[in-house]
Amino acid sequence: MIAVDTNILVYAHRKDSPWHTRAAECLVSLAEGHSAWAIPWPCVHEFFSVVTHPRAFKPPTPAVRAVADLEVWFESPSLRLIGEAAGYWPALRGLIAASAIAGPMIHDARIAAICLANGVSTLISADRDFSRFPGLTVRNPFTAP
Repeated sequence: MIAVDTNILVYAHRKDSPWHTRAAECLVSLAEGHSAWAIPWPCVHEFFSVVTHPRAFKPPTPAVRAVADLEVWFESPSLRLIGEAAGYWPALRGLIAASAIAGPMIHDARIAAICLANGVSTLISADRDFSRFPGLTVRNPFTAP
């Protein structure tokens, strides 16, 4: 299964992003496809936090519009919203040990562990930090395959 990271959601949502078209195409392809895909709950929270923050965007996205866009994505019949499940703690503990992370990197490790515990093999993200986590393939839709 494929999961989508926060930055892809933000770029798909914000038409002023230079990566908007490519990110939106990526989400449409997943949402209209027949294969299961996922969004980790922490990415939903982070998406809302980023796009509605007045220091991140001028103007920020109104909360009502951010929620409306989330709900459009949630309507995809092949989407699974994933969170901490059985196997989460062993996955997170393993990533902490294998990746020698500390401090705020725990946020990315949490997303990676949620993905791994829920059967996600590939995370679509422009964040290279995820490449440090073994067992999770990271695919950047903005670079050549």
